Amino acid sequence: MIELPVVSKETVEKKRRKPDWLRVKLPIGPEYAKVRKLVDENKLHTICESGNCPNMGECWGAGTATFMILGNVCTRSCSFCAVATGRPPEYDTDEPRRVAESIKTMGVKHAVITSVNRDELKDRGAEIWYQTVVQTKQLSPTTTIETLIPDVKGNWAALERMIEGGQEVVSHNMETVRELYRPVRPQAKYDRSLEELDRIKKFGKRSKSGAMLGLGETDDQVFQLMDDLAAVKLDVLTLGQYLQPTKRHHEVIEFIHPDKFEFFKEEGLKRGIKYVESGPLVRSSYHAERHVNV
Repeated sequence: MIELPVVSKETVEKKRRKPDWLRVKLPIGPEYAKVRKLVDENKLHTICESGNCPNMGECWGAGTATFMILGNVCTRSCSFCAVATGRPPEYDTDEPRRVAESIKTMGVKHAVITSVNRDELKDRGAEIWYQTVVQTKQLSPTTTIETLIPDVKGNWAALERMIEGGQEVVSHNMETVRELYRPVRPQAKYDRSLEELDRIKKFGKRSKSGAMLGLGETDDQVFQLMDDLAAVKLDVLTLGQYLQPTKRHHEVIEFIHPDKFEFFKEEGLKRGIKYVESGPLVRSSYHAERHVNV
């Protein structure tokens, strides 16, 4: 019989204690206030707020934000996500115009747009996606756009509509390794998300994906994830530290050291992924403008 090592409660708690490298500044300053006012006045949703992003102060202070369309209630119940889950209200058909006008008012050079999952809609919200991109391009023709799209549950016609509006980058997050999908993404499928990324690339778009670390994955599982993404010719990968939104969400198993993130970056590049953004505070849209042309 193999005896497992005994780990003290003190050791476990020390491993899970938030380290100094995860400290972030409070959101302040005139540019932050400007974006705050614009979001409120136009009744817009941002993943910065709904997802409790640690970089909100930095990004809003730089005059940028990631807009979240199709409401702020998701039909999924992923154990890592701070976005509200439940039955979404009717979507707003005027939302594409308001988002487009806000992006123009802000003078955004590179806009990131994401959404909740809308599994109850036949087209998964694809038409709203399409109209948001098209109208943004019409009002701000020099603005490049990245769309972080949800799992379409194999509705490939909806996927094509989502990504044919003219955006330069299309992102779909894997979020975690295959072995953790059931506890972390119970309504998603690892291979289906891989196929979505494969179809995005074959459609001719620059493809992007992201994953969180610290959920209990092993190094070998992270390597396999990167191998799978390299196999579908992924262009951009983001890796960041998972932070538990509330006590009801999946717990943090480990805080990954910045040196380990740098190691994973090198491993991703070795596998042929063109650009890897890897660090404790990295999120899907963090420094998104840097890799729009890789």
